[in-house]
Amino acid sequence: MASVADALMSQISNVEATYGRTMDDWAAVIKKSGLTKHPDVVAMLKRDYGVTHGAAHRISLVTREATAGKQPVAPDADPIAALLGSKRAHLRPLVDRLLEVMRGLGEFELAPKKGYVSLRRRKQFGMIKPAAKHVDLGLVLVGAPATGRLESAAGFNALFTHRVRVRSVDDIDRELRGWLRRAQEEAR
Repeated sequence: MASVADALMSQISNVEATYGRTMDDWAAVIKKSGLTKHPDVVAMLKRDYGVTHGAAHRISLVTREATAGKQPVAPDADPIAALLGSKRAHLRPLVDRLLEVMRGLGEFELAPKKGYVSLRRRKQFGMIKPAAKHVDLGLVLVGAPATGRLESAAGFNALFTHRVRVRSVDDIDRELRGWLRRAQEEAR
């Protein structure tokens, strides 16, 4: 099974092959534009170069990291370990189990962000964000009522419709797997 870092490197290679430009070429385009804010760069790439949203997002992130002196995720990097750090390492079994369940439901992309990991197919359908004693799972489930464990994401993150607080591996039950399946399927 490919690692998250392998998947990110594959995505970068696919973007370069699809659009015929290396990440260095894209960095030059972005520098020439004078734009520095991520949303502005993404909009410019989509508008002026016909790049899809996901590709524009990745180009912007990779070039931003390179400009800041960071390199793209190395093949041996572990973005989950970086996300959790030592303070939240005890949450690793929860995150690993969530990812295992999601991999069983179909292909998806992990996109590490500052403070959380975005879950994407054609579009973002979820996120995993560590808290002190649990993992917040943000999901896009349009039209689903917020009841019990499936809380409204209002006040949590505007990109998602619902949040589930995962406190133990036992919380990753049939009901939660159903919500994950639905969110993934709707993101095609």
